[in-house]
Amino acid sequence: MDYGATSDGTTDDSQAFLEAWDAACSASTKYPRVVVPPNKTFLVHPVTFHGPCDASKINFMISGTIMAPNSASLWDEKDSSQWLGFRNVNGLNVDGFGTVDGKGQSWWDQSCKYHPQLRQCTKLAPTAMKFLSCNKSSVSNLIYRNSAQTHILVKGCNSFSIENVEIHSPGNSPNTDGIHIHSSRHVVITNTQIGCGDDCISIGDRISNIKISNVKCGPGHGISIGSLGKGGNYVQVEKIRVSDTFFNGTSNGARIKTWQVGRGYVRDVKFENIIFNCVKNPIIIDQNYCDVKYACKELESGVKISNVVYKELSGTSATNVAINLNCSKSVPCMRISMDSIRLKSGRFGSEVAANCTSAYGKETNVVPGDCLSR
Repeated sequence: MDYGATSDGTTDDSQAFLEAWDAACSASTKYPRVVVPPNKTFLVHPVTFHGPCDASKINFMISGTIMAPNSASLWDEKDSSQWLGFRNVNGLNVDGFGTVDGKGQSWWDQSCKYHPQLRQCTKLAPTAMKFLSCNKSSVSNLIYRNSAQTHILVKGCNSFSIENVEIHSPGNSPNTDGIHIHSSRHVVITNTQIGCGDDCISIGDRISNIKISNVKCGPGHGISIGSLGKGGNYVQVEKIRVSDTFFNGTSNGARIKTWQVGRGYVRDVKFENIIFNCVKNPIIIDQNYCDVKYACKELESGVKISNVVYKELSGTSATNVAINLNCSKSVPCMRISMDSIRLKSGRFGSEVAANCTSAYGKETNVVPGDCLSR
């Protein structure tokens, strides 16, 4: 059924999208769906597609292009943290080989990160697509471009998959994480290519059972667990697997970052079969993070980091320190395992080193080695 969208890329089609969603969500058919047809461009203002829906599964098929407003001023009196949102929708599948274009340039031009001199610079900009409390759901076969900030947010979801997705924004675009996961369990991210201005994938608090595989990351800040523990909150992150991943020219590779004031734990983490190409910090743990650059004082608090495995990692570092485990003296990193790691300098004639502080564990066939304490 046609809901009256003009698909000219300039007329607001938001109402047509909401009407199509309401009809599909309340449909009595077994597998209802919303179809965004190919070879058409739809301008959609900030909207949220609400559930629960009557059917146990629902498909949102994006075969054309959905485009955000190209001016930040059009978000006046609207929630500036979100563009497209799905809330309380179980059995949701968003796919279709189309494009989601966040038109982020106007937001980047007023970002406080790069333009602090502006009187009304922006700290919070819209996430392109949010999934809030959407269980047994998935995103696949889509291209995301130029989100104002994070491209995909998964929060409060149990059993969620992201597969065959491409995410593209400039390497200097502010805070444009590719995928951020928070308060979720059993999330799978696979066969995905991400280039952005922040973390390719970032993992927040209250996380369990995350599997990331076959991801190409770059440009960007790597795959990050954290930052965690800001404000002294109790962190609960466990059972993270990152494998068969390629980092190209990123500022970090496999990273864990926690605030000094935090409490709780990060445990049972494995990075395996990873290749780095000219990455500034291929392997990094920073357990002493604070908001005063170069002036973090040692505190007795800290998030406990334990049972972290690095296995079959190789490639080149863009800096002299290829392995940097900066752990807390009061709450040291425990049971760290390094096996079959070969890292060298990406600069001809240079050497790389490993730097470990308060990091305890075992290493086998590691270059550069002799880092962990027993």
